[in-house]
Parts: sequence; C-alpha cells; structure tokens
Amino acid sequence: MKPITTLLADDHMIVREGLRALLLADGSIQVVGEARNGREAVEMAIALRPDVVVMDIAMPLLNGLEATKQVLTALPGTKVLILSAHSDDAYIDRVVAVGAVGFLIKQTSAQILAKAIHEVMAGNTYYSPQVSKRMRDHYQAPDKAGGLMIKKATGLTSRELEVLQLVAEGQANKQVAAGLNISIKTVEKHRQHLMDKLNIHDTAGLTRYAISRGIIESSVQVTIV
Repeated sequence: MKPITTLLADDHMIVREGLRALLLADGSIQVVGEARNGREAVEMAIALRPDVVVMDIAMPLLNGLEATKQVLTALPGTKVLILSAHSDDAYIDRVVAVGAVGFLIKQTSAQILAKAIHEVMAGNTYYSPQVSKRMRDHYQAPDKAGGLMIKKATGLTSRELEVLQLVAEGQANKQVAAGLNISIKTVEKHRQHLMDKLNIHDTAGLTRYAISRGIIESSVQVTIV
C-alpha cells in the first residue's frame, strides 16, 4: 500500500522533529519534508506534491493560512490540516475560508493527528474536539460578528496580506521587495493600499492590526514605537 506522503510546516524545529517521529511510528505515513516558514511550505509543497500538509498558523514570512491558500491554488488535490495552539472563532472562520480540511490543537495526541491524516485522505474533514465544539457554538450564532466577515470587509488581496505580514514583522521596504521579488515602488504602493483600505496611517497601526487579526503573534513582534 502506497504511504501517505506528508509535509510538516512549523517554525519550531523541536515541534517538527516530534511530529516526524510520531507520524513515522504510524507506519503508513511518510514525512517527505519539513518547512520552517510559510513561504518555504508553499515552495516545498509545489516541489514535493505531498498528499497532506500539516500546517502551523503562526509562522514567519508568510502565515500558515495564506500559505494554505497558495498551496491549494497550486495543488487543489493536496489536503491541508491546520495545527495551532489557538482555537479562537476568528481562526476557525479563516481556516474554513482558505479551504483547509481539518483544524487540530497542538496539544493533540499523536494518535489523533495520524487518524486525522487518514480521515482527510479518505475524503473527510477532521477537527479536534475543542475546535468542533467551538464551531458548533460559533455557527449557531449567525448574528455574531466573526473574523471572516471582518476580513471580507477589508478586501485585502493575497499580496497585500503578504506585505502586511512582512511589514508587521519589522521588515523595511527593501527587505519586503527582496523577499517577494517585487520592486520597492510596488511595495510602497501595497503599503499605501493597505493603509487606505484599513484606514490606518502608520506602520505601528498596521502591526497592531496584524496582531489583532492573528496574521502574526505578538510574541514575535518588534517594539512598536
């Protein structure tokens, strides 16, 4: 029987090593690669074409949700399982919106992660019990303002979200341009569009917005001045 090829994407090496060891013990799951950030996850997924990508949300350069969108655009047949330490309603909205087929909390046992991989390969979705409960509660309250509605209202493009994350991580225009392989002038235009759409007028405001929307975590931020 052909093994289920899996790509692990997490910026913490110890997490990747632990996941690899646990999944290899399953016997029918083959870990074919490990990505350290969202951009690397996209590149490796396109190169390796794994059956499943286990994707962390909070990663540098490109967060896991935007990386998921890019992976699924390039490889619609690949299954993406989101792995996160958080299960807030805004995260749930966005995980569903980007097309991931599962959402697991990082405290999930190895057996559940392996089971989730088998389930999504069988064409099903899989959510941690904590996430399933939050989803039931969340979607039974249609008048509740969720993160997805806020995101739609902003109308940010994928490229603008990429620029937003890099700016919020403290990168200068020149660094952003080099990282995304675009001109500095194009970066400046994207920054201006971000500020216009969000009605935010400085970099500190963009950073606070990125933190509030879960695009980056406050623990990885530079000091806001």
